[in-house]
Parts: sequence; C-alpha cells; structure tokens
Amino acid sequence: MFAVIKTGGKQYRVAANDLLKIEKVEGQVGDIVEIGHVLAHGEGENVTFGAPFVDGALVTAEVVEQGKNRTVIAFKKRRRQNSRRKIGHRQLLTTVRIAEILLGGAKPTKKAAAKAEAKTEAKAEVAAKAEAASKTEAEAAPKKEAKATETAVPLFKAPKGEPDDLTVIKGVGPVAAGQLNEQGITTFTQIAKLSDKDIAKIDEHMPFSTDQITDWREQAKDLAKK
Repeated sequence: MFAVIKTGGKQYRVAANDLLKIEKVEGQVGDIVEIGHVLAHGEGENVTFGAPFVDGALVTAEVVEQGKNRTVIAFKKRRRQNSRRKIGHRQLLTTVRIAEILLGGAKPTKKAAAKAEAKTEAKAEVAAKAEAASKTEAEAAPKKEAKATETAVPLFKAPKGEPDDLTVIKGVGPVAAGQLNEQGITTFTQIAKLSDKDIAKIDEHMPFSTDQITDWREQAKDLAKK
C-alpha cells in the first residue's frame, strides 16, 4: 500500500518503512508524528483520490533525525545602481520513517519509543558512571594523600645551627638554594658529606642532575674547611 501525503507545501509518495526528509515537524527522535493530509492512497492499480484529502486517512511516521538542508544562496543585483544583496538560507528538515498508513479512521498501533525506559536506562547509566567515578576517586584519594605526605616530608634532616649561604656554590642560585633548604640541605658540610646514594636520591626527587650535585659536593668540601 502507498499513500500520497502533503506536508510543508510539498507532496510525497510514501509506503511503510520509507525513509524521507520533509520540512521540519515538531518532535524528538523516537516520537511518532501524524500526517493527516493524505491526498490519495492505493494498492496496485486501485487508487483512491481525496477532494482534496481522503477522509479518515492518516499516515504516521517515526522521527529519525532533526537537521538542516544545505545552504542555499540568494543573490540579487540591480544593473547600473551598484546594488547587491546576498542572503543565505538553510531549511530545517526532519528525517522520518513511515510507520503506518491508516484508513477509515483507524487509530495508530505504533507508539513513540519507550522514553520512560530510555530515561531510566540513561539515569542508571549515569548513576553507574558516577558511582564508578566516586569509587575511583575514593581509591585514588589515599594514594594522593600518601604522595602529598611523601612530598611534604623533607628528604634530609636539617642540622642544627645557622644555615650557610648555599648561593656561594657556583651553579646554585637563590631558587635552587631555597629548594635545597626545603629538603633539609642547609650547610656546606652537609653537602660535602653527601653519599652517591644521597645524590641519586636528590636526582630522583629534585630538578638537579647527578653531575650538578657531584660538582656542588666537591665545591662544598673546600668551603666547609674555611
């Protein structure tokens, strides 16, 4: 069975399960919309025409997508008047799938997609994601706290007494001296006594290379004697 329908000022020959684009009709994806302007219907060679519409005839369609047509440019120019006008237009379109062709006042049997179930599933999915995110965050929190605690604890225990001016060492600026002090390194003697293991530890946790720290250790040995 087929039907000829009128919508958006245009006529379409449709049959069940046909997919077509028509001018925008209100509705969300999954909704069933009714098109009551049926101009004709038939099956094979038996065709019934309306005047202008067939009484009791109805076509239902499922909204598949809401979108826009390609841009159409309207350009107008008047000769010898230096007048030009350019307008672009994109027609709103709705992609629908024909569901049923109903005659004699029959009621639609197909209903809109089960939105309640879809919403429930969506809510369940969102809740599951939120729960998973909370679980991940809860698992990550102790690690973050441990890492923060580890970062907060200095690498070395600062010796008692007045700290030395570490900027005297070549290659140690005010910023580097402050970073060393934060990690408990405050005197020439302390730097001079750094072991290779201590240097590797500093290299791992601070932005200084092993060569830099080794050079500072050699300079600190001479400075510690003064």
